[in-house]
Amino acid sequence: MPGFVPKPAPETGAAIRTVRVLSGAARTGMFWLLAGMFVVCGASTNGIMWSNFVPAASDHHMPATVAASLLSLIGVFSTVGALASGWLTDRFDPRRLLTVYFGVRAVTLILLPGVLATTVGPSVIAFVIVYGLVDMATVPPVIALCRMRYREDGPIVFGWTNVAHQLGAGTSAFVGALAREASGSYTSVWLVLSAMCVLAALLAVLVRRVPVTS
Repeated sequence: MPGFVPKPAPETGAAIRTVRVLSGAARTGMFWLLAGMFVVCGASTNGIMWSNFVPAASDHHMPATVAASLLSLIGVFSTVGALASGWLTDRFDPRRLLTVYFGVRAVTLILLPGVLATTVGPSVIAFVIVYGLVDMATVPPVIALCRMRYREDGPIVFGWTNVAHQLGAGTSAFVGALAREASGSYTSVWLVLSAMCVLAALLAVLVRRVPVTS
């Protein structure tokens, strides 16, 4: 039987370390590539989708309750996609996975205006499944890249990239609604976000892979 293990002494200076890690990471190009990708990630997922999908569907005369149900299904497939992405990240180059995920997301977003309709058809269901699978799939590869490059500081660096994710999400939610009010539809929003996802897919190619050392 293992012996009694005393409770570790509390560590101090976590806030200082967090800022210090950010200061160091911000001097590397990889941090800005990852943060840039996560700005796009936030803008093209929870920023626009969770805030504006139901109004966008309503523009196509889909009942709000139906649109909300589809949104909840996206969340279900998002969970499946995140789990599958973790498995894939353990076996494949995370940079290539990010390129695929953002590329697929770009295609789904550019097709969305033609998919939405009054009723739920096969094309809408296909969108929900495919978009949902890549919704949160970007998280495991970015975590892996942070660990590869920043070692024990990787989790903190990932936290800071999440800040970029939330900034992108907040901006997208607000600007997307403004664009809808100005133009009368979300079509331009989907097109712009699709183009941003293509850019993010290209940024993933520029990330230099650093092997993990024990």
